[in-house]
Amino acid sequence: MVNSTPQSQPAAIAYSRKTHLRAERAVRCSPFRLRLFQVLQHQSVSIEALADNQGIHNGYTRYPLSELAAENAMLWLLAVGLLRREVDGQGLTDSFRLTPLGRRLLADWERQGVPDLTPRFQDHLYNALNRWLRLPGWLQP
Repeated sequence: MVNSTPQSQPAAIAYSRKTHLRAERAVRCSPFRLRLFQVLQHQSVSIEALADNQGIHNGYTRYPLSELAAENAMLWLLAVGLLRREVDGQGLTDSFRLTPLGRRLLADWERQGVPDLTPRFQDHLYNALNRWLRLPGWLQP
């Protein structure tokens, strides 16, 4: 017998405006292009696809990145809540995917058309404070 009761959709996660702005600021200040996030929505992307000229060739980065620089930038986006590490049968991999927050941010950008992801001086300042000093939540702008 087939159950005809409709399946309930999981409730959408409610993110604070502060969380959303911090995530958007982190993306604007990152070396990555919108194309990377569009791909991450559907599949994982490895560090190798971002490093050196491969990142430019794939349309993922604004300029060539060393493997270490690419991983550090991706780890910051992971810390902000936009990305998660891909896991296989043997543990963590060097690949990343979008989180629900990342998907929501991408959906917001798609609704806006072509978003202006050019960082302002203020974005760089706040992102640096958040990233390098890791201020407590009550002190963050």
